[in-house]
Amino acid sequence: MGLFDRLFQKSSTTENEPDIRFGRYSDSYKEEDNYEAWHSAVDAFTQEAFLESFERFFKYLRDEEEDNVRWTRENGQLQFELLQGSKRIFGTADERQLTAEAKIAYIADFDVPFSRRLLEKNFDLKYSRFALDSDQNLCIVFDTSALDGSPYKLYRALKELAVNADKQDDLLLDEFKQSLTPIEDKHIEELPEAEKEIKYAFILRKIKQVLDAIKQSRLSATTYPGAISYQLLSLTYSLDYLIKPEGYMMEALERIHRRYFEKNKLNNVEKNEQMKAELIKLLERPKAAFFKEFYVTKATFGITSPENHVRVADFIQMELHNMDWYQDNRHLLVAKAITDYIVGYCMFNYALPKPDRDLFRLYYRITEGEFFEALGFGTPLYDAKSNKFDKKGIRRAIEDIRWIHQKQYPHFRPIVQQLNYQDVTSFVKSYLEMMRELDLSKQLG
Repeated sequence: MGLFDRLFQKSSTTENEPDIRFGRYSDSYKEEDNYEAWHSAVDAFTQEAFLESFERFFKYLRDEEEDNVRWTRENGQLQFELLQGSKRIFGTADERQLTAEAKIAYIADFDVPFSRRLLEKNFDLKYSRFALDSDQNLCIVFDTSALDGSPYKLYRALKELAVNADKQDDLLLDEFKQSLTPIEDKHIEELPEAEKEIKYAFILRKIKQVLDAIKQSRLSATTYPGAISYQLLSLTYSLDYLIKPEGYMMEALERIHRRYFEKNKLNNVEKNEQMKAELIKLLERPKAAFFKEFYVTKATFGITSPENHVRVADFIQMELHNMDWYQDNRHLLVAKAITDYIVGYCMFNYALPKPDRDLFRLYYRITEGEFFEALGFGTPLYDAKSNKFDKKGIRRAIEDIRWIHQKQYPHFRPIVQQLNYQDVTSFVKSYLEMMRELDLSKQLG
């Protein structure tokens, strides 16, 4: 039974949980069998049993729930397939070498700007490269001799190939419409039209709400640029988590993140203007462009880095006090944006311990109840219009999370008594304070 099954499907808030994914895929949550396969792959490689090492390496990558990696071994050759978002990566291996390839698009017109872009991309790649196959398809290719194909190298190289193949197909097709023709990939699952409509409406509403709030704020944009930054970044991260976009929108959200944290000569006021411009561009995109990027995929590699609870607790401690002045002076939208930023930043950048991940999911379930209700998750746990919380439902959901992880984290005991239900700003602050104090030391042995 999955987390959302326990949190929502069987709870009093909803009877039938829709099968909807949120957030970025992470390959950090592997089973013991995966780790055993990794160690055996390393051992086989050191013994120069290369084909055996490759096969065990793919067993390490395989996620049974995702069904993301498949391979067959016959007559001294291994054939394999990896899924990463909208792309399939195909390859072969034997005792001499391993090759892998992902097709991006058909090249209808090989013009100068497109050629220059590919040269720039190739310069950025460390293990793989853009290339043309015999049918004039643009591909990303990686190959290595078996003697140089350790599991460590294979992981880094195939991740680079897969992540770039998944991202660049949408970006290059969007930028070079006249030069490229899409290659159909049958493993992509389209979202229901109703879900697309809900997500599209949510994107427009949230962006407009934040931009309007910034425009109408009593806080000066030059005196309090941090207040605006918190609102723009928290919006960016929440859209990334809740919408789980692909293609152009995913890259736009990542670009907003990069532009804010990039070390350059721009001050925060100028960076805020850049971020707002990116969000306005999203508002101006046609509806059909968004719908084209709403689909379900499977993945093999995650792009977030693993972090422990100490890092999460330190980040909460570092940022949470920044909301005090805004809360005391009744700038409540900014105050809540700071807690949204804390949650969103962690989910955007890190593969978190499962209890932290699940509590942050619940945070969004509570604070974006209208969106979840529209998607079919049942009655919200917080009604913003009446400022009423479903206290029993929230406590039950937290207890379900504790129950799920009690074996691995025996000291994981959220103190729900310290939650403050006075208003949403007080609640989210107390919720993160509760998380900050968690003990996520693992069961040994």
